[in-house]
Amino acid sequence: MTPEALAELHARCFERPRPWTAGEFADLVASPGGFLLSEPGGFLLGRALAGEAELLTLAVVPEARRAGLGLRLVEGFAREAARHGADAAFLEVAADNLAARHLYDRAGWAHAGTRRRYYGPQTDAIVMRLTLRADQEGG
Repeated sequence: MTPEALAELHARCFERPRPWTAGEFADLVASPGGFLLSEPGGFLLGRALAGEAELLTLAVVPEARRAGLGLRLVEGFAREAARHGADAAFLEVAADNLAARHLYDRAGWAHAGTRRRYYGPQTDAIVMRLTLRADQEGG
């Protein structure tokens, strides 16, 4: 997917936090450890460096939701992050985004903390963690 296509799809999925621009996507995909997973109707952008991975964003268009695409992308992220040498992965999700939180719970992610007002004055972020290698503790 081109950065423009990523930005367009992201804008269909998010109003808050603000959708990312094509330039931001281009920079993130090109950054060290950056990787993109995509399927028709959705994509996931991640990064893996120094033994840790971060799920940066997941976007699935409304008409493709609740059909398993998000879960496939999140599971693919775990495989790709481990392939890049990450032992653990992290993400932030809006506390009021119950559908996304349920998806991450189903994929084995665990609550690791809270970032107060991360998404604005009324919305905290839930920090979640996923252990990627069985020999790691704390996940």
